[in-house]
Amino acid sequence: MHLDGSCPDTPECYIQPGKRGMQITLTPEQDELVRQAVSAGRLRNAEDVVSEALVLWQERERARADLLASLDGADASLERGEGVPVTEESMRALSADVKRRGRERVAAEEPKPA
Repeated sequence: MHLDGSCPDTPECYIQPGKRGMQITLTPEQDELVRQAVSAGRLRNAEDVVSEALVLWQERERARADLLASLDGADASLERGEGVPVTEESMRALSADVKRRGRERVAAEEPKPA
């Protein structure tokens, strides 16, 4: 299937002013998914399907880059000696602290007797 679903196999089909063109080959399953999305009216044409897929891919890549940057920051923190060892005891202490803060928050939100 061509990106617009109907164009003959010519360079004009894929190149529009101000845009670069690219021909892609879909598997039969991918082609059917595109056709179903367009025929169901979820997207206007195959270009919209590709655009939507690229937007989702870009979002995933941004999230991946953010995660990797976070991991780099964590590694640097550990190298500076800022890490906290995770032990059974430290997890119990963390759990107790979270519970204490939760109880304090609930108590602060409860209406005071008049």
